[in-house]
Amino acid sequence: MTLRVPLLACAVLTAASASAADWPQFRGPKRDGVSTETGLLTEWPKDGPKQVWRATNLGLGYSTPAVANGVVYGLGTRETEDGKKKDGVWALKEADGAELWFTPIDDPRNINQNNGPSGTPTVVGGKVYAVSSKGKLARLDAKTGKIEWQVDFVKDFSGSVPSWGYTESPLIDGDHVICTPGRKNTLVALEKETGKVVWKAEVPKGDGAHYSSPIAVEVGGQKQYVQFVGGGIVSVGASDGAFLWRYDGPANGTANCSTPIFHDGHVFGASSYGKGGGLAKIEKAGGKLAATEVYFEKRLQNHHGGLVLVDGFMYGEASGKLACINFKTGEIVWSAPGGSAGKGSVTYADGHLYHRNEGGKLVLLVEANPKKYVEKGRFEQPDRSTGRNSEAWAHPVVANGKLYLRDQDKLLCFNVKK
Repeated sequence: MTLRVPLLACAVLTAASASAADWPQFRGPKRDGVSTETGLLTEWPKDGPKQVWRATNLGLGYSTPAVANGVVYGLGTRETEDGKKKDGVWALKEADGAELWFTPIDDPRNINQNNGPSGTPTVVGGKVYAVSSKGKLARLDAKTGKIEWQVDFVKDFSGSVPSWGYTESPLIDGDHVICTPGRKNTLVALEKETGKVVWKAEVPKGDGAHYSSPIAVEVGGQKQYVQFVGGGIVSVGASDGAFLWRYDGPANGTANCSTPIFHDGHVFGASSYGKGGGLAKIEKAGGKLAATEVYFEKRLQNHHGGLVLVDGFMYGEASGKLACINFKTGEIVWSAPGGSAGKGSVTYADGHLYHRNEGGKLVLLVEANPKKYVEKGRFEQPDRSTGRNSEAWAHPVVANGKLYLRDQDKLLCFNVKK
């Protein structure tokens, strides 16, 4: 097939020390779910790609792993040596999954549906930045796991823990850490080296944090930070945190999870719980930036699995089915046939979609083909968790020729290189 060059969002991670094939933060190098890696399998064997290793005792959680500089990082709630349960960061050898260190960063919150922390660590310049379920943001040394500084979203910034806990993956942009305590300080910028406050941003309506993660974009030459919070998608200026615009169309009253997609002066957001997805154009009106809705489609409901943008088409869940969606018009070009790809998460690499069904058993390889659904392989994940809190909500990760699937206290690594 013809190689497709993905249209990338403007979010940029300053991570010069990580290789091009690493996955150093949530949704990959540019926070858009897109890998630039090539030379991967274009078809899978009958039983799926070969399993390379399996790591266990990672602790409960839905945290998607990050891969950088030969190490895999993640979050989990597990017992420490003194028998107490803690939210903490773990580090494994990329080569074989052997544990390098585990560092507790917070007490776990009272668990309901969400079992353990769900954010992804961000790895930049030999440091790891991670957020606990109760909102403690810690910077750790990537080699030793030693905590270098820590802030508390609730105590330091008057934040409020969302119903299912903080699930944010912090954004590192230049010398700053961008995070979302919510409410009075909806977004906050911190000095990367010290954790000291650079600015605090309160947006109109004082939105609480939900379950998305911020991205960096540029509109009319101005850098901005965009985040999906309790009442909608909001934007603040990168230099001072000044409020710029908001788009409330895609928000529901329960859980806004999916990271927005920004391209060509437009932002797309979607949520589930009967809501849908919409596109808004960001442009000046009366000397100020404003979001003007282009379309809204109830059928474009996306719960937690996100979407990827490739050559003008979005791929991801639309109301329970993997679908291809025209970014400009919102038209659903195709939906996966019954029994193929239901609700789940998606990652793009080398012309293909890696789709993980929420039920966890089914993992699919599908062409990023805007004309029709073309499945190139499937397998049932081994060692599936069962019972309460067993949803496969951690996104698939493709890094350095390997596919990673987090399943509560386990991490499975598969070889997808040709």
